[in-house]
Amino acid sequence: MGSRMERDSRIDLNLFRVLDAIYTQGGVSAAARVLHLTQPAVTHALRRLRDQLGDPLFVRQGNRLLPTDKVRAMMPAVQGHLKGLLASAHAQPSFDPRRLQTEFVIGFRDILESIALPGLMASIGREAPGVRVVSRRVAADEVERELGTGALDLAVDRPLRAGEHISHRRLLDETLVVVMRRDHPLARSLRRADYLAAQHVTVSPLGEASALDTLLGQNGMFREVRMVAQHYFSACQISAASDLLLTVPKAYADHLAVLLPIAMQPLPVRIKAIPILAYWHDSKDNDQAHRWFRERLVKSITAAMQASPQ
Repeated sequence: MGSRMERDSRIDLNLFRVLDAIYTQGGVSAAARVLHLTQPAVTHALRRLRDQLGDPLFVRQGNRLLPTDKVRAMMPAVQGHLKGLLASAHAQPSFDPRRLQTEFVIGFRDILESIALPGLMASIGREAPGVRVVSRRVAADEVERELGTGALDLAVDRPLRAGEHISHRRLLDETLVVVMRRDHPLARSLRRADYLAAQHVTVSPLGEASALDTLLGQNGMFREVRMVAQHYFSACQISAASDLLLTVPKAYADHLAVLLPIAMQPLPVRIKAIPILAYWHDSKDNDQAHRWFRERLVKSITAAMQASPQ
């Protein structure tokens, strides 16, 4: 009898990782995605921990599991110990990207995709051939949820509203230029009045409002949009074959200028440079593989920007 009681008093430390994931994510399904476990496995672990601690741990309210008073009281210590254990593990010089067999999912706009991914995949091919990368478009208001559930590892975008558990890093400042066909009447000189009087093609892959048109409208300026495209490359092709102007980040225009017959002029409207940031869930802060991937992504974007003509 005594030996059985001794065994029952021992708690599997992995159960506390499940407890932390449910506490942080607010549900079993989301915790399972973050932990890369099945939902039944997480449910079973939660049941074991309830039995061993003698407390329900969470109570359901709508679609969320709310922690009991016992969980709220113990979580600061639990999270502190888990972070300490993770830090100890990460301090060991055992990480080798050549051994990685995993997938990273990035939320990207198509502009950044063409700028960052060629260099990133070349780097990964040399250092971590077992890594797979998926790039997809994510609506701005879905980024925080997708990072929280683990469906997305990183997002790279303009400033987003994000909660306290979303970490970020500023990558670059995006400046805008205007592209047009090389023999366009405005190819040699573009004044603000010409820009506002011209016809334009814009890009809106998810149907969202153009941030530039919002800024222009706030300052009493309006332009005529004749075409809305899904991708910047097709919009640039349209501009190269018509009279329509396209306003686009300079780094992307520099890359396309060697591929398409376009001319480029500075945007004749004073607009502040737009910050571009990388976002990730703070649960990934000390993940060695994630940190390695973040650094490779930043390096590839920086290298591409430095190679772009100024």
